[in-house]
Amino acid sequence: MEYSDSLKNRLRRIEGQIRGVLSMMENEKDCREIVTQLSAIRTAVDRSIGLVVGDNLSHCIKEELEKGNNADDVIQQAVNLLVKTR
Repeated sequence: MEYSDSLKNRLRRIEGQIRGVLSMMENEKDCREIVTQLSAIRTAVDRSIGLVVGDNLSHCIKEELEKGNNADDVIQQAVNLLVKTR
């Protein structure tokens, strides 16, 4: 599966946020500021997971339908992926 540039850019921003939190820790910033940033990172990661699963689901369902197969298994796999993230 091919991943979009926008998704890759989103992950690069998350990577930058993580580096920022590490810097905050090294500079002994207030824990509330660090927790706020970590929460923002978690939200960004959750949204990224949703995009990956959504794109994968769409791609796989189309592929299964083109083969004449039932897409129920693919949908169940996507649901299982989402459940694992929680």
